[in-house]
Amino acid sequence: MQLADYLKELRKVKTLDLEEEQALWAAFKERGDEGARQRRIESYQPLVFKQAAPFAQLDCALDLIQEGTVGLIEAAERYDHTRGVAFSLFAVHRIRGRMMDFLRREGQVDVACMEENLEGGNLKENLVDTGASVPEQAESHELAHRLHQAMARLPDKERAVLEGMYLSSEDAAGMADALHVSASHIYRLQKNGIRRVRGMLSRFMHYW
Repeated sequence: MQLADYLKELRKVKTLDLEEEQALWAAFKERGDEGARQRRIESYQPLVFKQAAPFAQLDCALDLIQEGTVGLIEAAERYDHTRGVAFSLFAVHRIRGRMMDFLRREGQVDVACMEENLEGGNLKENLVDTGASVPEQAESHELAHRLHQAMARLPDKERAVLEGMYLSSEDAAGMADALHVSASHIYRLQKNGIRRVRGMLSRFMHYW
């Protein structure tokens, strides 16, 4: 399949409303309905492409999309639809993680998400104490690897908020709606998540 063929199929994907989505999750998770599982995976292919889009010019773009789809499938298997976390926020970490691991193996790209200039600064800037001296020869690959491990250990909602704000450019209001909490709670989750990650990386970042 060529990328153009994939995009043609992607345009056929229909967005599900909340009621349809919840019914499909219940059918899959509670009754083991494989058809419902497949429909969930198909309906979230646009999320995979959104994460792959910055790398669409690479020769390995389709392989990257396949890796992202594996991440999507893994997320669907692990997702608990009763916990109140939007699947898109839950899945994006695993999708992007799969893609970044693939790109690193292929030697195609440094971990661009660490350097993205997003509103409020990038994630690397938020993790480093402002009073600390950061050597210019920062080991970005090693930091990215350790960050990926630390993010995976966060509570679901804190991880979802950090991924949404720093990897997917989601705004606090949108995430508040998805997680059924207030915007102020989103900022508390952001602060707590950064504090936990900073703690997990403290020894490494002391020398970074």
